[in-house]
Amino acid sequence: MKNGLIVYEFPLNERMRTFIRLEHLFTQINYFAQGTAEWDSRVAVQALLEAFTIFSRSDVRSELLKELERHQKVLARLARSQGIDREKLQVIVDKIDFLSQRLREVNGKLGVQLLDCGLFKSVLQRSAIPGGTCCFDLPGYHFWLQQPAAHRQQDLSLWLEPLIPVEESIAFVLDTIRKSAVPTQEYAQAGFFQQNLDRSLPFQMIRVGLERNLPYYAEISGGKHRFTVRFMELEFFEKPKQTSTDVPFQLTCCLF
Repeated sequence: MKNGLIVYEFPLNERMRTFIRLEHLFTQINYFAQGTAEWDSRVAVQALLEAFTIFSRSDVRSELLKELERHQKVLARLARSQGIDREKLQVIVDKIDFLSQRLREVNGKLGVQLLDCGLFKSVLQRSAIPGGTCCFDLPGYHFWLQQPAAHRQQDLSLWLEPLIPVEESIAFVLDTIRKSAVPTQEYAQAGFFQQNLDRSLPFQMIRVGLERNLPYYAEISGGKHRFTVRFMELEFFEKPKQTSTDVPFQLTCCLF
């Protein structure tokens, strides 16, 4: 939520989908890892387990390095343009070099260090079972959850430390992409909007900003060639339906 708007995002490729999911999980982990209750620690560990699953299924480090390299090439082209603040541009290039170097220094597969911790490994093995991390399933985990908050926070910090280069790189990439275009004011007639995309341009993400007091939410679908936005009315006991009202909204087609 920003400037009175609720922002809905839709990634246009698998790389962006992975990065946004990991950003979501890192946000959860960092928020709940600071909590003092047992349930705060449980949520933080669960989010860490989900991040570990993503790391085990895809080569996130390689994808991040490729994306940072792509950013460098885009900036190199910009550097040849007139009126560019070269000093500011160099700061960004140096940041990319720094993040790339930190990623290369990470040893082994991302998150593999977590398996060195017997406690984390035991929770991972039981997490696929619904309710499988309760006290009788994992008495060791139950014991850890009853330890002082400072103790649990320190352990969570140790588990997260090897993943900081990944978290920082994802934050940089997504922030750059989100700021790469200026929002435009659009209208969805009868709650429907569709737009074609120039397939020769590297669009990364669609962002829709909607006034928070409007009784609709944005449902975005599409791909590299076009996208569709439908504004839906939430029904708790019935299937959501598309509104018949014309809806004003902000649209950002992030291109970098």
